[in-house]
Amino acid sequence: MVRAHDHTSLSFAASSMTRGAERSDGTSAAEPPAHAQYRMHGADPLSDVLRTVKLTGALFFLVDASFPWGVEVPHADAFSSVILPGAQHIVSYHIILKGSGWIGIPNVTSTRFGAGDVLVLPHGDPYSMLSEPSQPPEFDSEATMDFLREMATGRLPFVSKEGGGGEPRSEFVCGFLGCDMQPFNPVLSTLPRLLRIEPSDTGHEDFLSRLIDLTLAEARQPRVGGASIRLRLSELVFVEVMRRYLETLPAHETGWLSGLRDPAIGKVLVMLHEQPTYPWTLNELASRACMSRAALAARFTHLVGHAPMQYLTQWRMQIAARLLADSSTKIAAVGREIGYESEAAFSRAFKRTVGVSPAAWRASAAAAR
Repeated sequence: MVRAHDHTSLSFAASSMTRGAERSDGTSAAEPPAHAQYRMHGADPLSDVLRTVKLTGALFFLVDASFPWGVEVPHADAFSSVILPGAQHIVSYHIILKGSGWIGIPNVTSTRFGAGDVLVLPHGDPYSMLSEPSQPPEFDSEATMDFLREMATGRLPFVSKEGGGGEPRSEFVCGFLGCDMQPFNPVLSTLPRLLRIEPSDTGHEDFLSRLIDLTLAEARQPRVGGASIRLRLSELVFVEVMRRYLETLPAHETGWLSGLRDPAIGKVLVMLHEQPTYPWTLNELASRACMSRAALAARFTHLVGHAPMQYLTQWRMQIAARLLADSSTKIAAVGREIGYESEAAFSRAFKRTVGVSPAAWRASAAAAR
C-alpha cells in the first residue's frame, strides 16, 4: 500500500530557455537554466505523466447491489463520447467496499474479487461484473449504455441500487476517467488488461480510505459544486491506486512503474522528466546513474520497454502533442519548447515518432473537440 506522501504540483515552471547550437537530431545543445520551462517542481514523474496525458474525471458513482446482481459494460469506445466527449481514451476502475463477485473480460478467465480489492481496466476492454460467474447479467451492454447516459446527465442519484433484493449485499465505487493514449502514455501502455490490487496488511490504506470516505460524505450532503468535487476526488483516488500498485509490484514485474521503482532507472526517469529539453546523451545518463552505457541501456529497455533516448524522444513528443492540442502556439514555438531549434527538425521528429505532422495532429485534435 502506498504511504501518504505530500502531493507534488502538477504544473510546470514557466521561464525562457537559452538556446545554443543545433545538434544533429535538431535539438538545442545548450543546457537550460535551472528553472527552464518543463522543469518540474520536484522529482515526480508519475504526476508529470498523469498531468501531461490530461487525466480527467469523467464519471464517479456508488453501486449498492443486492443478490443476485450483474452488469455488462461495453468497450469504452462505445460510451466515451457519452461520459466525456473529446476524450481519447477511457479508463475504468472499481473499488470494492463490501461483498464479493466476479469480473470477466473476453478471452481471460473470470477473476473473483472481494472487499478491499481495486479493479482497473486500463485499455477500455468490455467486461462483466457478476455476483456469480455463470449468471445472466441484470444489465446487458445496451442497458448499461442507457444507464451511463442517464448518470452522465445527472438524472440519476450518486448511489445506484441494483440487484434482486437478496443477501449478501455488495457495495463498490465505479470510476471512469479520460486521458490521452496517443502519442505516448507510458503508465497505461505497460499495464495488463485487468489489474486487480488486493488489500494490504501494511497499515497504509488510510489515505485511499479517507479519499473514498470524503467522496461518499460529499454525495450524502449535496451542495453546489458537489459533482465537480467528486470528479476531482475520483482523479485523486486513481492516483492513489497507482501509488498503491507501485509499492505492491512483484520484483519480477516489468513496465514503466517497475522502472520508476528501480533505484537506478528511477533516477534516470526523474532526470528525463525534470529536464526533458536538456540535450541528454546516453553517456551522461549512465554517468549520473553510476552505470555503464551498456548496463543502463539494457536495464532501462528491459524495465521500461524503450531504450533511454527513444523514451526521451517519445516523451518530448507527448509534451508537444499536448501543446499542439491545447494552444494556438505556432508549431516552431512548440518545437522550441521541447528543445528543437528548427521547425523543420521538430516536424521531422514529430512525424517520425507520431506518424503525422504537427499540423495534422493539431487539426485532428481540434476536430475531436
